[in-house]
Amino acid sequence: MNDAARLRSAVNPRPRYDILAIDLDGTLLDSDGRVSATNLDALNDARDAELEVIICTGRGATECAGVLDAIGQRSPVVVAGGSIVACRRTGDTLHRFDMKRQTVIDAVNRLTSHGHPVMILKDPVVAGYEYLVVAEPGTELHPVSLWWFERMGVRVRRAENITHDEHPECTVRIGVCGDEGDMAGLLATIEHEFRHLASMHHFPAVVSLNSNGRRGNGRDSEACQEHRVHILELFHPDADKWASLCWLARRRGVPTSRIAAIGDEINDVGMVRGAGLGVAMENAVPSVCDAATQHTRSNDDDGVAFAIERILSGRW
Repeated sequence: MNDAARLRSAVNPRPRYDILAIDLDGTLLDSDGRVSATNLDALNDARDAELEVIICTGRGATECAGVLDAIGQRSPVVVAGGSIVACRRTGDTLHRFDMKRQTVIDAVNRLTSHGHPVMILKDPVVAGYEYLVVAEPGTELHPVSLWWFERMGVRVRRAENITHDEHPECTVRIGVCGDEGDMAGLLATIEHEFRHLASMHHFPAVVSLNSNGRRGNGRDSEACQEHRVHILELFHPDADKWASLCWLARRRGVPTSRIAAIGDEINDVGMVRGAGLGVAMENAVPSVCDAATQHTRSNDDDGVAFAIERILSGRW
């Protein structure tokens, strides 16, 4: 190492973390669904400092492709709430948590019996499409789900019964979308019946690219003007963002103490609690705040950039 390199190293020591895991909605994305120039510059600073940035999102791979392109993401991504680790360079699936076939059948039948169409997320590399929607005659997807599918350009197949599933081997998530009151009652029923068979998340939907969905006030959807819109999701019992991060870290030879994670929503709790440094956004739900070791600014105030500056400076 020459003198100039030693000086740079002394002024800007290598960060104490090797992996920086960042959520998208409510974290890296602002309330307009965009990555600010300040956050983008901070991501590049982290990469220049040899931190591997891993995006960890509840979105499927297709649903986050535009954002990943915008930030120049080349490292693997954790998508579908931690159910899939995907190679950004090739599009291949590196790791996947498949739900058990019988659990899917029983849960879908229970959900449709309550009058809810069910969105079954597939591994698109295997199935060739993203969602199988199972809906009994006379039932329709919530307008927010229809809006999201159209906006994200996902491929959807439809069936009246789960027995018509052509790719039962690659289901990673099942979900329903509805008004908050309906979802709360349904959650109690599903938790009682499937608590040992699946992990579950229940949270506000992203209802507009002009809103982070936290308050259910999406301005692009008339259906959201009077009702909060929530999503209920079921996964393999072991599937979450932290489990997939740990799988990826083992392949990298990185101890979990050298992972930093930033998030805001219920599906970020595991990675914020488990990481060597867990950072909660100012707009985070209470469970994420409780799990965090540090707290940053909101997603509308470049909270990710604020956290990255603290990490690179060695303050965190």
